[in-house]
Amino acid sequence: MSIDQLLLTSAPWLAWLGLGLGLATVTAFLARWDIRFRLVGFSSFTLLLAVSSWGFGVSYTPPVVIDGAVRAPIVFDNGDNLVVAQVPPNINTSAIEPTLEQIAGNLRGSGRRNSRVVVRLRGIEPVGEGVGRPVILGETIRDFQIPNHKRVLPT
Repeated sequence: MSIDQLLLTSAPWLAWLGLGLGLATVTAFLARWDIRFRLVGFSSFTLLLAVSSWGFGVSYTPPVVIDGAVRAPIVFDNGDNLVVAQVPPNINTSAIEPTLEQIAGNLRGSGRRNSRVVVRLRGIEPVGEGVGRPVILGETIRDFQIPNHKRVLPT
């Protein structure tokens, strides 16, 4: 079961448990039980868990996975219009385009000042003993105003 399905399934159960604990809390206040203030915490926390599980389950989007892409961690993101990812030194040239598409697909537009983001894939070219030079292997543009827009630019 995926995480979003699990959260959407658990939210109603937590809500019913929170309502049951809320009823027990009201009963505890009317009967003046010593546990009444603890029940306030239990019931409010359970209702908070129900609401947050539902909210996260609704808003969750799984990451984009493209066949042939390799794992390339993002090494630079200026928060505006440029993202640079580092690939392993022994990358196959056929994996460059799918890797760019996967990185661009996993970017989120919220919080960025610019709607167009340039995604670059960087490799290290050995120059000498223990010395390397960064080389741009590929580049794509992700436009957040157009849904699922990715354009791969050869370099």
